[in-house]
Amino acid sequence: MVRYLVRSVTAFLVGLAMLTGMAAAQDGPLRIEITEGVVEPLPFALPAFVAQGAEAQQYAEQITQVISQDLTGTGLFREIPRSSHISQISSFGSPVQFSDWRAINAQALITGEVSSDGSGRVVVKFRIWDVFAGQELGQGLQFSAGTDGLRRLAHKVADQVYTRITGEDPYFDSRVVFVSETGPKDNRSKRLAIMDYDGANVRYLTDGNAIVLAPRFSPTGDRVLYTSYESGSPSIRVLSVGDGGSRNLQVGQGMTFSPRFSPNGQTVVYSQSEGSNTDIFAMDIATGQSRRLTSTPSIETAPSFSPDGSRIVFESDRSGTQQLYVMPASGGEAQRISFGQGRYGTPVWSPRGDMIAFTKQNAGRFHIGVMRTDGSEERLLTASFLDEGPTWAPNGRVIMFSRETQGAQGSSSLYSVDISGRNLQRVRTPSGGSDPSWGPLQ
Repeated sequence: MVRYLVRSVTAFLVGLAMLTGMAAAQDGPLRIEITEGVVEPLPFALPAFVAQGAEAQQYAEQITQVISQDLTGTGLFREIPRSSHISQISSFGSPVQFSDWRAINAQALITGEVSSDGSGRVVVKFRIWDVFAGQELGQGLQFSAGTDGLRRLAHKVADQVYTRITGEDPYFDSRVVFVSETGPKDNRSKRLAIMDYDGANVRYLTDGNAIVLAPRFSPTGDRVLYTSYESGSPSIRVLSVGDGGSRNLQVGQGMTFSPRFSPNGQTVVYSQSEGSNTDIFAMDIATGQSRRLTSTPSIETAPSFSPDGSRIVFESDRSGTQQLYVMPASGGEAQRISFGQGRYGTPVWSPRGDMIAFTKQNAGRFHIGVMRTDGSEERLLTASFLDEGPTWAPNGRVIMFSRETQGAQGSSSLYSVDISGRNLQRVRTPSGGSDPSWGPLQ
C-alpha cells in the first residue's frame, strides 16, 4: 500500500470511525488519531478518458462523468475541476507528469481509455495513481460491455477506485428494488421497480393493478419477495427479476406479509396473522414446509437474518410498546435489545454483521438509526416527519430509506445516508418511491 495515500485515507476512516463508533483498520504500523469529527474529502483528478476513435468519444465522456458522480456522491472524495488541470492526458500509455498533479494538490489520479471494437462492444482500460508517491496504486484493469452497459462499466471502474483507496468493499455496481409511487396521496398507484443504486435505469416489474409493499431482494439478486394485495388481503409473492414472472408463495392460512430471504436463499421468514395475533414463521422453499418461530399473544413482524443465518432480529409489542428483539434462527427465547424512548421497528441486520438499522418514532418525529447487535451505541442518523424502512448497501457503509413529506399533497422519496449520519442526499427517481431493498453487487 502506498504510504501517502494510506495516510490521507486512513485519517479519514479513523475520523469516520470515531463518528460511527466503528474500528478502522490500520495498515502496518501507521496510526493516525483524529479527535475532531470533521474529515476532509480526498481530492482527486479525473481527466476525460482518452477516446480511441470518433465512435468512442461519446462513450468516454459519459463513462468519465458517471465515475465522478459515484465517487463524489460518497462524500469521501472531491474532484478537482478540469479547468485547474495543468497536464493533459492525451495517451493512455504516456508517462504521468506527477509534478503537475501535485501542483494542484491532487492526491489520486485516475486515467483511462475507451475504445469500441465495431461490433457493439465498448472496452474501458484504467489506472489509479498515487500522485505524491509517484506510482500506480495496484494494477490497471480492463472491462468491456455492450453500449447499453456503459453505466455499469463506469460503476465497475468507480468501485475499483473506491475500494483501493478506502479499503472498503464496493457498492456502486448494485441495484435497488423499490415501490414506485404515482398519483395523489389518497389514491396512490404502487408498482415494483428496479434501478441502479443511484436511481438510473429504472425498470418496472409490476403493472400497478394491485397494491404492493416491502419488496426484498434474494441474496443473489435474481428474485424478489414482496407483499401483494392482488387477492384483497396481504399475501406473499416471489418474482423473477429476469423475466418478471411471479407466483404466490404458499406459506399457510391467514394474512401473510413482511417476507425476507435467509442469507443462503433457501428459507423465507415472514409474519402471519390469525385474529389479533401475529407471529413469525419460516418456510423451507424447497419443501414448502413452514414452522412457527414465535408464539406469544402479541404482534411480531419485520424479521431479518444476521449475515451468518444464526439469528433473527424482529419487532414486537410483547413488552407493551413496539421494540426490537433478537432470537435464534430456529426460534426460542428472544432477547430485547432496544431500550430508548419511543417505538422501534423495521430492523435490518448489516451485511457486516456488526450493526442493526431501524426506524424509530419518538416525540412526533421519525428517525433512521443504527445500534450494535446487543442494543448498545444507539445512534440516530436522520429526523423528519416520516422516515422509515432502512436498507443496507452491500458494503454496510450506506443506508437507503424512504421519506414522506407532510400534508395532503405529501409524497414519498428515497434518500441515502452514511452510517455516520453524514452525506444525506435524495436518490433521484422518475416518481415517488418507498420500501427500498438494496441488492448484492452484480
